[in-house]
Amino acid sequence: MVHPFYLHLTQFTTLDEAEFESVLSFFKTIKVRKKENLLIEGQVCKTHFFVLKGCLRKFFINNKGVEQTTEFAIENWWLTDNIAYERELPTQFYIQAVEPCEVLTIEKHLQDQLLLEHPTLERYFRFIYQRAFAASQMRIKYLYDFSKEEAYFQLCKNQPEFVQRVPQYLIASFLGFTPEYLSEIRNQKRS
Repeated sequence: MVHPFYLHLTQFTTLDEAEFESVLSFFKTIKVRKKENLLIEGQVCKTHFFVLKGCLRKFFINNKGVEQTTEFAIENWWLTDNIAYERELPTQFYIQAVEPCEVLTIEKHLQDQLLLEHPTLERYFRFIYQRAFAASQMRIKYLYDFSKEEAYFQLCKNQPEFVQRVPQYLIASFLGFTPEYLSEIRNQKRS
């Protein structure tokens, strides 16, 4: 069976099997339990996570003590606190498994070495960061341009895999409102 990370990489760059084995040697594969934290606020962020199976979320706890989800990552998505990772700083976020996961991890110093040994992956990571930036731009647009109801319906339309897999209270957290308000929106749609 072909490794899912190989299938993902070869959508963006050309690698033969020997090169892929070398690339894979820079990573560790871990299994993560549901609700297990991979990153905790205040911890120095040294790791970039690639989801092979499952779903992760990134969140922070606001000044009212409420969890605010900022990102999700499902299969073939990367997740980290990019600022803290790039600068090796303490993070202001948590990364947690929404469901049981299998994840590839790479530490910053190993990713730097990987890119020196496999410069074609610079192009791959450029594509990945461009896509992440584009997703971030759309999220900001949703927050400013759409009503809460419109934001929910846009998420349902554009990212149905998240809406179907992720618990509703986390969808509400991602959209910036309470689970009760999300229930009202969903009930209005049904009636």
